[in-house]
Amino acid sequence: MAARTERSYNVVVTDTVQLPAFRKPSAPEALFNRVLGFLVGLGIGPSYMQLLQVRGRKSGRVYSSPVNLLRVAGKLYLVAPRGRTQWVRNAEATGEIALKRGRARRSYRLRPIPGADKPEILKLYLDSYKSQVQRYFPVPAGSPAAAFPDIASNYPVFELVPA
Repeated sequence: MAARTERSYNVVVTDTVQLPAFRKPSAPEALFNRVLGFLVGLGIGPSYMQLLQVRGRKSGRVYSSPVNLLRVAGKLYLVAPRGRTQWVRNAEATGEIALKRGRARRSYRLRPIPGADKPEILKLYLDSYKSQVQRYFPVPAGSPAAAFPDIASNYPVFELVPA
């Protein structure tokens, strides 16, 4: 029997999982992200961290957010552990983003990953960055990919294609 799925405002509910579709950062998290974004923009921090820049879908203003990139078999993936955040909605509307680190800035088109392909990528992402993102996943790091299909719709995943 298939799991019952119902979508209400900002929440995805199934028989087995109930999670916010977007987890807004607390005030301390927002401040930390601003400081971290500033440092990553200068080129300071681990090499997998980049400053994502995306044009606002309504304002046209460029917004920035620090992100962790996942490289799998030579391809770059971008995962939104907080769900459908503002950067995700802006990126979906424009279809492209830029990644900045220090003086280097590269542009990418986004290729959304379909639900059936997400579990393995989500598993690798959580296993790679568990200390930073475990709190956003109801599945513990180290779980098999088979534990992710029920929650995959809560996490946007994109392959980055050089523009």
